[in-house]
Amino acid sequence: MNLTIDVGNTRVKTAVFEKDKLVELTVFDKTKILSEIKKILKKHVISNVIMSNVASISDSKLKKLQKLVKIKVISSSTKVPFENLYKTPKTLGIDRIALVAGAVNQFYGKNVLVIDAGTCITFDFVNSKGGYLGGAISPGVQMRFNSLNHFTANLPLLEKEEVSDFIGKNTKESINSGIVNGVIQEIDGVINQYKKKYLDLTVVLTGGDTNFLAKQLKSSIFANQNFLLQGLNTILIFNIDK
Repeated sequence: MNLTIDVGNTRVKTAVFEKDKLVELTVFDKTKILSEIKKILKKHVISNVIMSNVASISDSKLKKLQKLVKIKVISSSTKVPFENLYKTPKTLGIDRIALVAGAVNQFYGKNVLVIDAGTCITFDFVNSKGGYLGGAISPGVQMRFNSLNHFTANLPLLEKEEVSDFIGKNTKESINSGIVNGVIQEIDGVINQYKKKYLDLTVVLTGGDTNFLAKQLKSSIFANQNFLLQGLNTILIFNIDK
């Protein structure tokens, strides 16, 4: 079995795979990474492990993890199942690399736009020939709420809500419309830009705000919160087979 580990700012997401099949998904606080990985290793016979975003954990913890099991740490130099045509490949985020790998694996031979709606909203495009061309990076939903509150004197910090009417009747509604409706229009607009150039476009939405945004978008999409973990597994299998 394979184990994929995605280390976030505060949480860690792991997935156990039997080849391409997701067997178990676990999410836990980053401070518990050692104990939680030990639990997974006791429960499953793990042969291969891949980890992303190791820079957010200490060197000492990484060494302790490496003593538990041999871990392949993904980097910009890791072999991937697509042609990276990004002009600055060494600056390409590890998460984006994994998402593109997942797109090539699950939608081989298709033009795919992967939208990751998390802390930031990233757009990544891979064409039908398996060439990664690039995309875009935009502030995420929560980041927009935080910035309005931080950079103004009187605007409150609000929780996101679905927009029932794009015309805000008070300050709370106006902020929510500006941010949530703005994000929806942005994503739909970007999708339409790609569709004008690539008529047979497949769109994947992933990330922490997947469920919140998916039902509000007009565009047809595949919603998959575990797409990044599946992409890491794709990279792991690709490197095992080499």
